[in-house]
Amino acid sequence: MSPLSRHRRLAVGALALATCAVSCGSAAADSPAAAPAAAGKVLWTPSTKTGPSSFPGVQCAAPSTFGVVKDPAKGDVWRAFQAANQERCETVGPDLRSGDTFYLGWSSTVDIKDDQSRYVFQLKCSPSEGTANHPIEIDITNSRVRLQEWDTEHVAHPLWTAPVNNGEWHAYALKIHLGRTDGTIDFWFDGKKQTFSTGAGTFKGTTWDGDRNYLKWGAYHQNPGAATNTFTSPVMATTLALATAGS
Repeated sequence: MSPLSRHRRLAVGALALATCAVSCGSAAADSPAAAPAAAGKVLWTPSTKTGPSSFPGVQCAAPSTFGVVKDPAKGDVWRAFQAANQERCETVGPDLRSGDTFYLGWSSTVDIKDDQSRYVFQLKCSPSEGTANHPIEIDITNSRVRLQEWDTEHVAHPLWTAPVNNGEWHAYALKIHLGRTDGTIDFWFDGKKQTFSTGAGTFKGTTWDGDRNYLKWGAYHQNPGAATNTFTSPVMATTLALATAGS
C-alpha cells in the first residue's frame, strides 16, 4: 500500500470515529436513562435523635405527653398522647411564606378512645379569629379519615375521605401552594394520588390567611376519651420523592 493510500484510509477512519462520537454522544444525552435525576432539597424535618426540641414548639400540657417511642415497624417515631378532656397535644412546625410551594410527607397511626374526631394535621394561621383559622386540616375518627379546606370565611370544604381504623399505619403526602384565594392542594394517601370530591386531582382555594401560617401534627379537639397520634418524622421538601422517602 502506498503511503498516500494509507494516509487516506487513516483519515477516513478518524472521520468515522469522530462522527460516531458526536452522534452517539448526542443520542445518549437525549435518552431518558442518561438524563440526570432532578435534584431536590429537604427544607425541614425534625430529628428523633434530638427529641422534641427539634420542633419549633410543642403544645402539650400534662397529663398529656409528647416524645419519641420505638415502633416495631417504623423504628423511632413521635407519639402525641392527648389525655381525656384536654384540648390538644400538638407539635408546631416551621413558619410558612405566602406564595411558597412545597411537599409534605409522613405516616401515622392513631388510637382514639371515643367516637369523636381529632385533628391530626393542621396548616394553622394566626390570628384564629376572622380568618380561615386552619386552611388545611386532616381529621380522624375511629372509622374514617378526612381532608378539608377552610376558606377565608371559615367555611369547611370536605375534599376527601376514606375508611381507617385504630392501629393502622397510613402514609400521607401533600403538595401545597400557599395563597389566600389561589392556593392549591394535591394529596397522596398510602402512596396513591387522590381525586377530590370536586372530581379534580388539584384543589384551588384558600391555603393561607392571616399574618402567620405554620404546620401542626398531633391530636386536637377536647373530647371525653383519650387519643394518641403516633407518626414518623414529617419531611418538608421540594420534591414528592424526598418528602415521602421516610414514610
